[in-house]
Parts: sequence; C-alpha cells; structure tokens
Amino acid sequence: MYNKYYLGIDIGGTKSAVIAGRENMEILDRISFPTETQKGPSHAINLLLKSAGSITEKLGLHGLQSVGISCGGPLDSKKGIVQSPPNLPGWDNIPVVRLFEDALHVPAFLQNDANACALAEWKFGAGKGTENMIFLTFGTGMGAGIIIEGRLYSGTNDLAGEVGHIRLADEGPEAYGKKGSFEGFCSGTGIALIAKKIICEKLNNGEIVSFCSNIEKADKLTTKDIAEAAAKGDKTALEIFEFSGKQLGKGLSILIDILNPQLIVIGSIYARCTQFFEPSCMEIIRQEALEPSRSVCRIVPAALGEQVGDFASLSVAMCAKNL
Repeated sequence: MYNKYYLGIDIGGTKSAVIAGRENMEILDRISFPTETQKGPSHAINLLLKSAGSITEKLGLHGLQSVGISCGGPLDSKKGIVQSPPNLPGWDNIPVVRLFEDALHVPAFLQNDANACALAEWKFGAGKGTENMIFLTFGTGMGAGIIIEGRLYSGTNDLAGEVGHIRLADEGPEAYGKKGSFEGFCSGTGIALIAKKIICEKLNNGEIVSFCSNIEKADKLTTKDIAEAAAKGDKTALEIFEFSGKQLGKGLSILIDILNPQLIVIGSIYARCTQFFEPSCMEIIRQEALEPSRSVCRIVPAALGEQVGDFASLSVAMCAKNL
C-alpha cells in the first residue's frame, strides 16, 4: 500500500512553489523560486514541472493522488486554463491542468487564489467543520471564496466572489474600477487612500499627526505604517481603521443577508489588525444585518497565516469532490 500524498502548485506573480502534503496537514516537501514573469510563462512552467518531477521521484509517483493548482484569475477552472492574470503578463490561455496531467498522469484541478484559500481555511483552518462559509482575502485587494453546503461555489464562469466590486457608497476611494467600492474601503490599497485623505485634511487644518508630518509623506504611507501608529494609540490611525471597519461592516452585512453563512473568515490585513477593525465593524453589522442571520454567523480572523498559500493549492487537490 503506497503512502498517499498530494501536490500543490502555487503560482504567484512574485514567487511560485510546489508543495507535497498529506491530509493530516503534514508537509512532506516544498520547492519555491521567483516566478520571474519577465522571462515569460514557459520559464516558470518548466521550473514547476521540473520541481514536481523532482518531488514525485523522491516520494514515489504511485502514492500521488492528485494535483491542485492555485493561481490568480481570470481563469477557466472547468477547462483548466489560466487566462491572462494581471500579475502574470504573457500567461494567455495557458492549459496548466493538461500540462500537469500529461506530466504526472494523475488528475489536476485549478482554482483562483481566493477560492483556493477559502478551501484551505475550510479544510484546515478557521472554517473547519462548517458547511456554509465565506473567506475574504482583505490584502492588496478584496476578493472572496464561498463555500455553500460543503462545496465551493465558483459561479457560472468562475466570477463568484468578486465582492470587491460591490459599490458601498457613491463616493470614496477608487479601486476595482469604481469609486466607493468594497475594495476601495477595505484593502491595503484602499486604506492607504483613506489615510491620505484624512491626514491631508488634518494637516491642512493645522492639526498634528504624530506618524506623518507632511503631505508628501502621506502619499507613501502603507497600512503597516498606520497599524504601527494605531498600536501606539495614535488617534488618527485609529480613526482610519474605524472608518474602514464601518465600511467592512456594511459589506459583511450584505453578504450575511444574501448568503446566511455560519462563518466569515477574513485574512491578511484584518487577521493582523482585528482589534482595530472589529468594534466599528460589529457595530454596523448590528445595525444593518438581519438579526436571525447575524445571530448564527461568526466573524473570525483567518487561522493559517503565512502557510495559507501552501495549504491553498494542496486543498484544491484534496477537495476535488467539493469543487
């Protein structure tokens, strides 16, 4: 009897990796390298295939059950094709599933990175044991992966979960192509824009902002800078997070009312700064969401942290029946 294991292929604009693991969360092997997108898709794909071959030669090809591929969208999960993601220039209609199936002779499955992370948190992380769960990325952008009745819901053409595009207000930071979008208020990009507006208004009014002495510096602030100031009790930094938290509450209220989930898991910036978002976010949810729906829905930070990328691609392989 061969020891069963799975391969995860994590394709990112900066780094890519091949990971071997078991269903008990044991990572058996991992090879990572810079994607070097300027060298074109063939460079990274050849390295991924070579790395996969090296790992399966070491662990034994007979034990390999399936391959899961996590990649930024757009993509066609049913056909197994990557379709020109913004962070992967030149990756135009790349049949990644077929390439790995031909090389390794086992089934391969493809999902966008938000869906893959949702599967990882559902199978291994904060969402373990739930049937209806939403995962929000809350990183540079805002996207979602949706689990309904124990299955990933990806929509008619893989566009389910694009919650960052929802307009929450007529005016606001512009992200995802429209002003006042969920992503504009609740993402690393959006928080930096909110901070710039609030800080510039204060400086122009003669107020002092302890972590930003001039308007030029406000242009370069990151969410990390603001979080560090908030941790020291800076009122302006806390105000920025409070404002973003209220918009997060509005967005979550919409999702709670429409999908009636048991759990909403939020990653990245929210997971690192929960204490700054949570009070204002929950205040708005209490005002906006239907009471019977909000009473059965918990909102928690993601549990897998920096390991989520590894478990995301592995979860795509392990959860084939749930796709």
